[in-house]
Amino acid sequence: MPILRSVRHFARRCLPVAVAVLTPLALAPTARPQGLNTIAVELETLPSSYSTLATALRAAGLNTALAGPGPFTVFAPSDVAFRKLPPGTVETLLQPANRDQLTRILTYHVVPGRITSFDLRPGQSATLTTLAGLPLRVQVGADGSIRVNGANVNLADIPVANGVIHGIDGVLLP
Repeated sequence: MPILRSVRHFARRCLPVAVAVLTPLALAPTARPQGLNTIAVELETLPSSYSTLATALRAAGLNTALAGPGPFTVFAPSDVAFRKLPPGTVETLLQPANRDQLTRILTYHVVPGRITSFDLRPGQSATLTTLAGLPLRVQVGADGSIRVNGANVNLADIPVANGVIHGIDGVLLP
């Protein structure tokens, strides 16, 4: 782990790429790297700690959209994050009558483009626009820790063919 932190620290110091100045080329669809799953497939195959998100994506019909060319950055709440919501919230959102509300919440976790932890510098903050059309605030601490609207990124930079996934410990509500 210390080597990985040193590499990340080096990469952040020597290759600072601010999210706020991403070029349109960085947001353009790119060829899929061979051997990687799409976001939709990866979320289905991640450890069971992300099964609630996978179920919600299927219920909202977004699993096919996240299998598209992208690229996308997904801030993926873990099952523990979903359990922090008031009792019955997930079950209510999964009902077909609440599909629009569920879609709005889930698309609030997705940003167009491929944004990795290496694209952010310690001490930096940025406001990103989600697929829901709403702003999302990303902050990087001096120690390299990343927070998204107050939720901690606890599993960063899962590469997928059409973007990147970051595991978070909270559900982001628009």
